Amino acid sequence: MPVHPQAMASTANLQTAPVAHAGEVVDGVFYPSSVPRPVGQHAGDVVDGVFYPCSDGRGIAQNNWQGQVILHAAGDLGVMHPEALVAAAVLVYPEKGNRYRRSAPDVLVALGLGMGRRWSYKVWVEGKPPDWVLDAAPSPVEEDRLSKQSEYAAMGAREYWLFDPKGDVFPCGTPRLRGHALESGEYRPLESRLEDGVWMIRSEVLNLGVRAEGDLLRFWDPATRRDVWHHSEAVAVVGQAKVRADRARAQQEAARADREAAARLDAGARASRDAAARSAAEARIAELEAALQRLARESE
Repeated sequence: MPVHPQAMASTANLQTAPVAHAGEVVDGVFYPSSVPRPVGQHAGDVVDGVFYPCSDGRGIAQNNWQGQVILHAAGDLGVMHPEALVAAAVLVYPEKGNRYRRSAPDVLVALGLGMGRRWSYKVWVEGKPPDWVLDAAPSPVEEDRLSKQSEYAAMGAREYWLFDPKGDVFPCGTPRLRGHALESGEYRPLESRLEDGVWMIRSEVLNLGVRAEGDLLRFWDPATRRDVWHHSEAVAVVGQAKVRADRARAQQEAARADREAAARLDAGARASRDAAARSAAEARIAELEAALQRLARESE
């Protein structure tokens, strides 16, 4: 089957392809992982006469690795910080009236705002920038990463985190997880440290340890000194507990039924014994009455 010339990939045309198009090359053909839509096709809301789209057209995730990181991280942090707004793939608008200046963190945490429905995160509406942001699909181009980092610093996000779940962005042998804390308008790298024999990075904003575990993030609670369960793990544990409880309840009901059946059998046996005893007593009485009658006849 002939291949359309525009579908063929080369180093030259891949380098000039739009950054928005991530994907993979198979047998010389580039397959995008998402197809952006024009901004005008997106939903959103209007604030003071300005329309703010709720999406940049790239979708929640560019690939399954990124998607799994987003789902697990947002679920875990929502459990650990129920008082916070934890949002996945929500556009952040830092400047009132400017819908073109925006960022799209994969996960954001804004402490104290509480969960709620929002078309987007508008800093001037919320009264503060996000406290914690995560990029789970960092650009392989360092200039792009630095530009995004500068944007979050200017916005005032207290911590900016990057995670490379596939391990194909950062140089080989370097950490796939990187955390940064804002100090005097600039981000400084957060150092890994040993906690209970495991290397991790402590987030002062979240008051949690964070480490890469396979292609997911694992959070660690310093209060309990235990790992935070992923939502899927918690569901599985709850499900197993329910199965055990149902099994125990069924066993208890079966044991009660056995006891009731045994009691019924015992009652039947007692009734049979009582009936036999009554029959024997009646036969003995009849026998004695007959003997008395014989004695009475003989004495006449």
